Parts: sequence; structure tokens; C-alpha cells
Amino acid sequence: MRYILLAMGLLAADQLSKWFVMSRMSEGDSIPVIEPVFHITYVMNPGAAFGMLPYKTLFFVIVTVIVVLGIILFARHIPAGKVLLKTGLALQVGGAVGNLIDRLRFGHVVDFFDFRVWPVFNIADMGIVVGVGILFIELLKGDRENRKQEEAALPQGETGLVEDTGQRDT
Repeated sequence: MRYILLAMGLLAADQLSKWFVMSRMSEGDSIPVIEPVFHITYVMNPGAAFGMLPYKTLFFVIVTVIVVLGIILFARHIPAGKVLLKTGLALQVGGAVGNLIDRLRFGHVVDFFDFRVWPVFNIADMGIVVGVGILFIELLKGDRENRKQEEAALPQGETGLVEDTGQRDT
């Protein structure tokens, strides 16, 4: 339940922040917050990250629905102790649904965080990126844990590595 609340909280923050920007700014307007480092810049992004594949809205809607449904189905089988993994997936779902709503409503995604050296982004994007980062960390941890279990199962003194004798097949 807390992961559903996390996803919904991210979604609410994303949609509220986009509404706020859209209701007070015109597309292309930019307000310096920390000159020249950070601005609030209202941009309509017709593509994916970094504006890739512009105007492929139907493609992104289909992919997003498949990914979100896949995460929801997968998450039901994650053991209770995998808090970090569930947190990462909840952030990904909240962010993906936030951008999906934009695509369905407007045909593009509303972005506004502008650090001038990076493409403009939004709260949904942050949720997706942080969620993927957490997933990556969890995968690395799982790989390390699997190696430790495999090594523990080996007889004393063996490493599980194949020894190079210097001989080559001819």
C-alpha cells in the first residue's frame, strides 16, 4: 500500500507542478531562479528523454502502458523485504503515468526544470530516473549476493574461477 501511495504522491506532485507552470506561464517563457544556473522554463516536449523520437505519441502511449502493467504484475511477486526495489518501481510507475497523462491530454509532455546545461525536465522524469537508479543498485546488490552464495557453496579453497594453465588447444 505504501508503494501505491508513493507512486500516487509522485504523480500528484508532477501534475500539480505542471498545472502551476501552465496556468502562470506561456510556452517558451523562462523565469530565472538562480541566474544563470537554474530557470523555470515552460517547454512542450513532443518526444521522449532529450526530445528523442518527436511526435511518436501513440508509440510512447503504448510502450508506457505495457511497461507500467509489466511493473505492476512483476511487483506482486517481489518478496516483502525488497523495500528499495519496490520503492524504485513505484517511482518509475508514478513518473511514467505522469508523463502518460500529459501525452494523452496534450500530445506532448510539459517540462519546466531548466539547468541550462541539460535538457528541460519535470518531476515525473525525476521519479523515473531515480527509480531506474534504484533498480540498477538493486541489480548490482543482487548480483553480488548471488556470487557470495555461489562461493559459499564451493568446497573450502576453491574460487569457482577456471585456472589458466597457459596451455592452448591446438
